Amino acid sequence: MTDDLNLVQFVRSPAAMQAAPILVLLPVPGAPLDAAGAAWSQDADPRVLGLGLVRRAVLAARRAGYGRVFLLTEDGAETAGAAATPDWSGLAATFRSSRTTPMLIAPASILAETEWLERLAEAEIEAACWTAIPNRIAMIAAAAALDAFVALGAEGGARDLAAAEGRLARRFGSPATIPAGIDPMLVESSADVPAAERRLLRALVKDTDGFMARLVERPISLQISRRLASTAITPNQMSLISIVVGVSAGPFFLSPLPFWQTIGALLFLAHSILDGCDGELARLKFQESRWGGILDFWGDNVVHSVIFASMAAGWSLSAGAAWPLMLGVAAVLGGLGSASFVYWRLMRVKLDSGPLFTSVSTAPDQRLARLLDGASRRDFIYLVLALALFGKSNWFLLLAAVGAPIYLFLVIFLAARERGLKTIRAQGGSRLD
Repeated sequence: MTDDLNLVQFVRSPAAMQAAPILVLLPVPGAPLDAAGAAWSQDADPRVLGLGLVRRAVLAARRAGYGRVFLLTEDGAETAGAAATPDWSGLAATFRSSRTTPMLIAPASILAETEWLERLAEAEIEAACWTAIPNRIAMIAAAAALDAFVALGAEGGARDLAAAEGRLARRFGSPATIPAGIDPMLVESSADVPAAERRLLRALVKDTDGFMARLVERPISLQISRRLASTAITPNQMSLISIVVGVSAGPFFLSPLPFWQTIGALLFLAHSILDGCDGELARLKFQESRWGGILDFWGDNVVHSVIFASMAAGWSLSAGAAWPLMLGVAAVLGGLGSASFVYWRLMRVKLDSGPLFTSVSTAPDQRLARLLDGASRRDFIYLVLALALFGKSNWFLLLAAVGAPIYLFLVIFLAARERGLKTIRAQGGSRLD
């Protein structure tokens, strides 16, 4: 088999996407001992950030679009949501009617992650019938699946990945090479758990994080989420805690004194840090939900409104005048108006399983969209904190009273422009037809 044939192409072909692959987990032979000398067994199902490896594989595979997850086990007992099968012949009988199902084989010690599972699900294996990373994963093309079942089930059956790879190599020849971008990790002992946790936590960092969020807030929120992942606290509960902390910051801005305003600003910052934990926990525990996204989105806007209103009331009390209240009204209505428009236009109609809010635009690469998305990040909290140190948080209210209505106008303008461009393209297409 030549090198030209020994390649895997990663494409989003309709055929590849329609055929939901299956994931088969194999026992780990000669399970090593952990640091305490206890057997690192399949039954123990080592936990990484609150989830056992088998359970994590089941949930990650479902999120990546896989059909079913099987665990090859002699006792036939279902484990952590994986369907148990005692041998390859039983598994083959389940899929004998289908010749369009790719199959991924991995040891039960694999650290399943949605990103590389999705890439494998979208892989189109050219010429070679299978592809592999030795001792970690093997992916079998849909057309070769039934032949693979025969090879894997012969002579007592392959009970571990090394044996499976040997049989596949004898049946189909050398495997195709998987690109370096796919690099799954094995958790073979307790010593591997810290590295596995760091890997999963790094994947939670968003490209959309602001500069200060990436530098300060995200490192703190990740450590909080790391400790909460193994608890019963849910993402929605974390959202409510964040909202309560943010709302409690408001009354401190009623005072003109730097001390109290600084406490309010620190609570506001704590709200922002904790607000990152809900999404992190949702992704770590595979508990994302539309309701969670709505709670997070509107909770943030409620907190901002309380902060602006408190700043306005505090300024009005210290100045003995009513006009600062008008600044508060402008800031609150501008912020809520923008949030309502974005929710009505983009979030209300969003049906896919991804994050509910990612951008104020349907075309986030546009220059104006990038500017508005950047302005929506919460790096402004550090300006609030800096001003509060001098008892001047009301200066930020002045900026918000001017900026929030302008932001609302620009969001509406951007939506109108996008709609106009869409209409022009549609008319141009109809003329070509």
